Amino acid sequence: MTTSATQPLAGLKVLDLSQIMAGPYCTMVLADLGAEVIKVEKPGSGDDSREMGPYVNGESTCFAQINRNKLGISLNLKHPAVREIVLDLVRWADVLVENYRVGVTRSLGLDYETLSAINPRLVYCSISGYGQTGPYSGKGGFDLVAQGMTGIMSMTGEPDGRPLKSGIAIYDIGAGLTASYAILAACMHQRSTGEGQLIDISLAECGLPWFIWEAAAYFAEGTIPRATGSRHRVSAPYQAFHTGDGYIIVGAANQRTWERLCADVLGHPEWITDPRFVTNTERMANIEVLEALLEAEFARAGAAEWIRRCEEAGVPCGPINDFGQTVNDPHYAARGMIQELDHPTIGRMKTIGIPTHFSRTPGRVTRPAPLHGEHTDEVLARFGVDAGRREQLRREGSIQ
Repeated sequence: MTTSATQPLAGLKVLDLSQIMAGPYCTMVLADLGAEVIKVEKPGSGDDSREMGPYVNGESTCFAQINRNKLGISLNLKHPAVREIVLDLVRWADVLVENYRVGVTRSLGLDYETLSAINPRLVYCSISGYGQTGPYSGKGGFDLVAQGMTGIMSMTGEPDGRPLKSGIAIYDIGAGLTASYAILAACMHQRSTGEGQLIDISLAECGLPWFIWEAAAYFAEGTIPRATGSRHRVSAPYQAFHTGDGYIIVGAANQRTWERLCADVLGHPEWITDPRFVTNTERMANIEVLEALLEAEFARAGAAEWIRRCEEAGVPCGPINDFGQTVNDPHYAARGMIQELDHPTIGRMKTIGIPTHFSRTPGRVTRPAPLHGEHTDEVLARFGVDAGRREQLRREGSIQ
């Protein structure tokens, strides 16, 4: 895979033994920024996400969205015949990423202790449900289970409603992002000392540091955070409001924007000095009354009109879009956040762009996700496995 010298991670070599979402998201981030990623899949079905629709021309679009910019090879890691090939890949790699259930890599002889003896520089990142240690380490982990265990489902949704999950796989993506920055930190250490190390990432832990306001309240007062709908936990008014023809988000989250909302947007300057709303503390204490007053006013016009008025007054405000509206928003197009590329099976396809905008070393979407085993011959030839040997390994079911 050719990477540009101007990309920030050009020259970083990554061996990707992960599948489905958390690990592949991590390695996609690295690949987007210029790392050379060789993704290993099992012969036959490959990465389990290949079995997740929707499909275009028989190809999983789920797999295609999260595995771009990677080379794809197919090896049976359980087969002794490919052992030396795998070890050559390990010697080549700066970074290895895996998200097997705890204990599986040891049974395959691909655990950190074994591989670091072969390549002491190796940064080895393990992503699992509960981490490599602790009483839950042997359990399988999934995004939705992590959402339930960490409390986020108890504080998502409307008060007194059913527990609700996040609209996206927030812990899978969060684990992938956490792994990405941990790998880059470990690579800085690697480059200055020559030492590799093991990185242990847990789905059930990666989201806990995000609970800033909730931790502040619980550790200070023992307050258990509950579902608040769209209301912010510590600022008001900062939430969704129903207008004459739909919902908008209003972020009058500080005193200045609150006063502008009252005087310049809604025409109620008397609310600024109303004892119930004088400070954020009073507004939070009287949020039910405040919300009713605001929604009665917002009902007098449509969403577009209120957004216009808020923008003129300098009050943060915006629509509540569906995903189709979002990806067709001209702002995201102008920012390069919706990109197109050609896939050999799917054809011309769209994908989400790269959210890190570098002035000198931008990331790039240059290659579609690989077909199953698309680069097996190319990569194995690079590591000295000739055509005759590759054919023999295919007959044995060791590669695809």
